[in-house]
Amino acid sequence: MGMGRGENMRRIRAKDTGPERVVRTLLRELGHRGYRLHRKDLPGKPDIVFVGRRKAIFVHGCFWHGHECREGVRRPKSNTGYWLPKIEGNQRRDARHIEELLARGWDVLTVWDCELGNRELLAAKLAAFLDTAASPRPVPAS
Repeated sequence: MGMGRGENMRRIRAKDTGPERVVRTLLRELGHRGYRLHRKDLPGKPDIVFVGRRKAIFVHGCFWHGHECREGVRRPKSNTGYWLPKIEGNQRRDARHIEELLARGWDVLTVWDCELGNRELLAAKLAAFLDTAASPRPVPAS
């Protein structure tokens, strides 16, 4: 007998997921160390944060965060009245967190689960993100 959906959901981790570990490995291979994980004091608790550079990286599952890839556009077959609003809520929350980070002068990158299959392309994306200067901080209104 298989496990129920509730048991399956409890097994899904919010932190230290396989995709996050892949991204951290790539960052180390690229020579980028000194990051922090899951900063609770920042909007959305970014998965990987380079504090001095003001760079935040989210690692998102395509299905749960509604990415526009093959996996992300797939829709649940059961209990859609619950799952579709949940995924849409995740998308709205993600957008709000990114907006808040940008307003605070942070650069933000989202790495999608589907991007993990092409390590060279993902490494280039991470390098380009981390090797650019941070956006200028917004000037507070006087």
